[in-house]
Amino acid sequence: MTAADPGRPDRRRLLVSGLLFGLGAAGAIDEIVFHQLLHWHHFYDRASGAAGLVSDGLLHAATWSATVAGLALLADVRRRRSFAADTWWGAVLVAAGAFQVWDGVVHHKLLRLHQVRYGVDLTGYDLAWIGAGALVLVAGVLLLRRARTRSAPGAPAP
Repeated sequence: MTAADPGRPDRRRLLVSGLLFGLGAAGAIDEIVFHQLLHWHHFYDRASGAAGLVSDGLLHAATWSATVAGLALLADVRRRRSFAADTWWGAVLVAAGAFQVWDGVVHHKLLRLHQVRYGVDLTGYDLAWIGAGALVLVAGVLLLRRARTRSAPGAPAP
């Protein structure tokens, strides 16, 4: 945003805010629900239980830091009066979906840091986890495309 155009959203700052918040929120939900409440796995399950707990703590610190940084940037964007809800929510959904797809494909399947759950057929869990993440990611991309079209020069006002 420039002083000559105070009404134009600071798109980059808004995107980074949404991406950080979405990444942090998705990671925190995963860690809280699947690691702490359901006890299905730890972030790193290929060692002792103590290593799993430490890895969960590090994941929690990282996701909390991303969430707080995203909210701090959001406060700054709102202070500048350059908040655009569709851009921010699109970025949040892109990051949350990307986190989930990355976790399912890279952490679960390629690196085998952990699985969604142990002692069960993983096919349904993997399809649900990665599929849900892909849907959230696509929804975010569509929302960002719509926001970009609306903010293009000559686009009709919402």
